[in-house]
Amino acid sequence: MAFMVTGGAGYIGAHVARLLRERDDVVVVDDLSVGRRERVAGLPIVQLDLGDSSCVGPLTEAMREHGVRTVVHFAARKQVGESAARPAYYYAQNVGGIAHLLAAMETAGVKELVFSSSAATYGAPEGEGAAEGIMREDQRCNPVSPYGETKLVSEWMCADAEAAWGLRWLALRYFNVAGAGWPELGDPAILNLIPMVLSDLTNGRRPKVFGKDYETRDGTCERDYVHVLDLAEAHVTSVDQLAREGLADGARVVNIGTGQGSTVLEVMDAVRAATGIDFVPEITGRRAGDPPVLVADVERAAKVLGWRSRLELPDMVSSAWEAWQLAPPDPQ
Repeated sequence: MAFMVTGGAGYIGAHVARLLRERDDVVVVDDLSVGRRERVAGLPIVQLDLGDSSCVGPLTEAMREHGVRTVVHFAARKQVGESAARPAYYYAQNVGGIAHLLAAMETAGVKELVFSSSAATYGAPEGEGAAEGIMREDQRCNPVSPYGETKLVSEWMCADAEAAWGLRWLALRYFNVAGAGWPELGDPAILNLIPMVLSDLTNGRRPKVFGKDYETRDGTCERDYVHVLDLAEAHVTSVDQLAREGLADGARVVNIGTGQGSTVLEVMDAVRAATGIDFVPEITGRRAGDPPVLVADVERAAKVLGWRSRLELPDMVSSAWEAWQLAPPDPQ
């Protein structure tokens, strides 16, 4: 039996595909608009846009042809700002994409799905732990972007498919992903803090800090950063969990993070240590909508999956820098 990884030629998907191929056959589905074929060299690629309803037939046939048992679904658009500017496009791509995937799975008789969700489903912290910025799976979700909304609606669709035809699924809500498991699989986009800092430094610019007056230990925003290899291993562990009998009720949604926050200035200190480049950041005003602290509660991941992160911020930054030197991302 094989695994299907949608969006498998992308940053996170390629890490998961590489780990899964050590266990069994893997087939990648990707439209290659962002993903790169060379990231999954040697694996069969079915080039499809899941947001297009015409994909359902070819996707069903690919599942049958390759004997797919489990799907790991990454294929989606993921830029928060773009989602605010193009909400209809994001709903068509992300919600339409999983609707078409679920239709193909139902027809092909594939009943196991690991869904790449996001902490963007939460919005601002609420309830117990809110003052500390701790995000728990059972808190009320109130996403603040169309991107976060599409991820939450996708989770609802998985729950509906479970009720309708017995889908077995897990949604992993992960936090700030960074680093590279292998140098050739670095983050190809300059959208997150670490690649943004590396881009500024290697182009002679001062990295920016947006606000230094938050109620945190150094005044800058604090976030939970998780190494992409840890995240990939969490997906593989989730695949194993779905293959077992007795998936616990109420445990369909799981946070993936370290449970520890790092501030913007701490990330920049780690960049200095990894690169050997000394710099003084430019302090600017706050960005609208940035909460002081966002950190994952990771106890459910430990209980349901038996998973905890292994790698720390220096590992993320040093591996990101190694990957950057091998192949700097194209400017976005």
